[in-house]
Amino acid sequence: MPATIVVGTQWGDEGKGKFTDLVAKEMTAVVRYQGGHNAGHTLVVDGETFTLQLIPSGVLYDHITPVIGNGVVVDPLVLITEMDMLTSKGVDCSNLLVSGDAHLILPYHQQLDALHERHLGVNKLGTTKRGIGPAYADKAMRVGLRVQDLLDAKIFRQKLDAVLGQTNKILAKVYNRLPLDADEVAAQFLDEYLPRIHGHIGDSIGFVHGSLAAGHHVLFEGAQATFLDLDYGTYPFVTSSNPVSGGACTGGGIGPLDIERVIGIAKAYITRVGSGPFPTELFDDVGDLLVDLGHEFGTNTGRRRRPGWFDAVMMRHAVRINSVTEIALTKIDILDTLETVKVCVAYDVDGVRHETMPWHQSDLHKAKPIYEELPGWQTDLSGFTERSQLPANAIAYIEFLEQQCGAPIHLVGVGPGREQYLHFAA
Repeated sequence: MPATIVVGTQWGDEGKGKFTDLVAKEMTAVVRYQGGHNAGHTLVVDGETFTLQLIPSGVLYDHITPVIGNGVVVDPLVLITEMDMLTSKGVDCSNLLVSGDAHLILPYHQQLDALHERHLGVNKLGTTKRGIGPAYADKAMRVGLRVQDLLDAKIFRQKLDAVLGQTNKILAKVYNRLPLDADEVAAQFLDEYLPRIHGHIGDSIGFVHGSLAAGHHVLFEGAQATFLDLDYGTYPFVTSSNPVSGGACTGGGIGPLDIERVIGIAKAYITRVGSGPFPTELFDDVGDLLVDLGHEFGTNTGRRRRPGWFDAVMMRHAVRINSVTEIALTKIDILDTLETVKVCVAYDVDGVRHETMPWHQSDLHKAKPIYEELPGWQTDLSGFTERSQLPANAIAYIEFLEQQCGAPIHLVGVGPGREQYLHFAA
């Protein structure tokens, strides 16, 4: 079956949006399969910047049907705002499909998210406070409201009253907050939001399988990345869903045999936002340079990202977990001015060399990177469009990453623009 998955292989912010947009040219549909508006994708097209949070990157192509899958949690106001932004820039959103099985983010989810993070104090997780975690928690507790519930006011109100009966007690007795008014919430969602998105709600699973059965190519787009995955990430400093390629099955409605290609997106260095272990983190001038040249500030939050050297130990693990068939390497141009570049090839944990990810969190927290140092290329790569134009040292760096990671690098990004990339595969 012609299904392709694009997955982040680090801690997010690898540039998935750009390469999803690029690969989408070959597709007829792009499906977002997990997460919510806590993830931002930035695309630069003809000098114009598009920042997307919920709508799949493929929306910028007229021939694409963008789908928000059943595994996503949706804040209707954010969705409507994003649709209006795109429409104002001449992008047609009329064929956007939102799964009726996707779960809704409600006002109390955002309140609980912020309150819980604040009460964790020094142990805070670094959440975006967008209500993502509490919405997924309600889904797991089987008290969540789904997008399809908006289509039946009676069912919506029954479910809302049931969950607010418990949630308001928590807000009042645990956090000393005023309870939410069910009438106000219902009016907001049913009278304000529903008319705007009613025509977009439907059967995403039926659409996806109809497309695959017809031989059409469908792209599945994850938010966040492998090491923010609820099961495979650096728990508890993770997101509340499964960004790994397997998440496309549960969150996009496909089976494993439908998948023929998994593109792992990796940055030529590495960053993360929020708390958690980071073996190759840099606290020096090189780290500051990566942040400044790479504009490493959160798309949604504006928070400064934590920079570090490329970690091949992590990448090997990501290739294995996701069954990565090829890698798209981004932002190599940010390293252009450096005399030397480093790659972490193993960890030292209490004097023992580890070439695979330690399974125990305590080992990861005290892991020290073992580096290989390579000569830099000190050449501006931003205008290059072919492998043959690359300096020998840049080619050597990319080939070294291929060797270390265990998967071929097919595409290399040399700038933020849609056309700033080159094919590296021989």
